[in-house]
Amino acid sequence: MSMQNVNTVLFDLDGTLIDTNDLIIASFTYTLDHYFPGRFQREDILPFIGPPLHDTFHSLDPEKAGEMMAMYREHNHTHHDELLKEYSGVREAVEGLSKAGFQLGIVTTKRSPTTWKGLELTGLKPYFKTVITLDDVEHAKPHPEPLEKAMDALGAVPEHTLMVGDNVHDIEGGKQAGTKTAAVAWSIKGAEALIKEKPDIMLEDMRELLTILEAPVK
Repeated sequence: MSMQNVNTVLFDLDGTLIDTNDLIIASFTYTLDHYFPGRFQREDILPFIGPPLHDTFHSLDPEKAGEMMAMYREHNHTHHDELLKEYSGVREAVEGLSKAGFQLGIVTTKRSPTTWKGLELTGLKPYFKTVITLDDVEHAKPHPEPLEKAMDALGAVPEHTLMVGDNVHDIEGGKQAGTKTAAVAWSIKGAEALIKEKPDIMLEDMRELLTILEAPVK
């Protein structure tokens, strides 16, 4: 599929631009060990990475979901800065696209405070013209609402937009919103799970976007 007419790139945040997997797994482990001692191993936690916390904890125990979310978030905030890092090549790719005149946005299922904290900490914040978090929408990905909201804010149209993510719901969300889609091979869920969703592109390194999108630095 041709990417020559793409002028807008929307990125998921966790697992795509910044590596929060250790942080997320640690927070889930801490919370689940408290409420369900001995029940969850690391491999059991992997499916919880990506969907909104509310959905995950409600599926486990609707009555205690609020308590579990509070415990998770407290642990997550406390250990945020020590466990968060950006993926190799992300800075160069995002900076290169920005300099070449591409419109860049974030579409994440994270809450607003931790989203901004992560963007500040990694120094990626200046490159993004719009940031759509879970707090900004009624429906999370794979519903198209977050992507549509980001495109509206950027004055973009789906056929000229690329959605980049590490999760099945990023690819589904892109398809529902009518954008082109790119999956990242460094997804903790594994590239195979994403290939099944038939993204238009599979990225081994974020810097490949500069070549694929023919991003000349202006």
